[in-house]
Amino acid sequence: MKIGFRTIKTAFGVSVSILIAQSLGLSYFPSAGILTLLCIQKTRKESIAAILDRLYACLIGLALSSVLFSFIGYHAMVFLLMYLIFIPICVKYKIQGGIASSSVIMTHTYMHEAVNIQFFINESAIIFIGLGIALLVNLYMPGIDKQINRYKQEIDSNMAVVLNELAKYLKEGYGLWDGKEMLTLSDLLKKARNLAILEVENNLTRKDNPFFYYFELKQQQFQVLERMLPIVSRIDAKLEQGVRIGEFMEDISGNIHRLSDTGTGAYIEKLKRIREYHKQLPMPENRAEFENRANLFNLANELESFIQKY
Repeated sequence: MKIGFRTIKTAFGVSVSILIAQSLGLSYFPSAGILTLLCIQKTRKESIAAILDRLYACLIGLALSSVLFSFIGYHAMVFLLMYLIFIPICVKYKIQGGIASSSVIMTHTYMHEAVNIQFFINESAIIFIGLGIALLVNLYMPGIDKQINRYKQEIDSNMAVVLNELAKYLKEGYGLWDGKEMLTLSDLLKKARNLAILEVENNLTRKDNPFFYYFELKQQQFQVLERMLPIVSRIDAKLEQGVRIGEFMEDISGNIHRLSDTGTGAYIEKLKRIREYHKQLPMPENRAEFENRANLFNLANELESFIQKY
């Protein structure tokens, strides 16, 4: 059994809310903990939205239930009319997330069987304690830098393997690779992107997010690798021109973790020299040689696109 950080925050927040409400001598004090429980979310942005929804819904529910029970009487059937009015209001103003929490407050009105200043003060205190503690608890979100860096390392490592395997095929005709790294990359990029989105929603004051931008570039590089696979498969192995590009890919594979720091200018220049060499070769003598040249040209273009995304 694994206990996550959100579970710990929920347990702590609910306990503190109930403790504060009880120490103040409030009636129905456990309800403060319920309100806190319903507001614990994954990110700060989601938490603030949930708290505002529940605040508006609770205040509307308190007002509506007070009016209906006061004028019609404290009968269970009043809930039928109350929800027929209350739910459409919440839906119209897009605060339906607060229907459950506000129901707690409306049942207090029914059980109390009296609407007075003391009751309003009691319910207002429960609402603000429950939602206030939820806000304070949700302001702290654990840093995800370690997870982000781990994803970076794993993504680069898998990309390095893919490039190295393609290089092996071009240089040696090696064809036993099962392609599992491509499946792993797809999964890693999906998880990394979701983590970056959480980081975006946890930083309420920062508009840009370098993590999200970084993994978007990695997603684009992954798409380049996907395009490269069928191109390489159409090139005859051990061709002199293919061996040159294979060695180039092998070089990138071995230094992929350092490319973001060292820059890509040297690799762009090296690729340019390879292209210049290919231009100086004699014209193809047959269709097979022509198709190989065309595929090598396309592969060089894709490699340039891959490098430029660092």
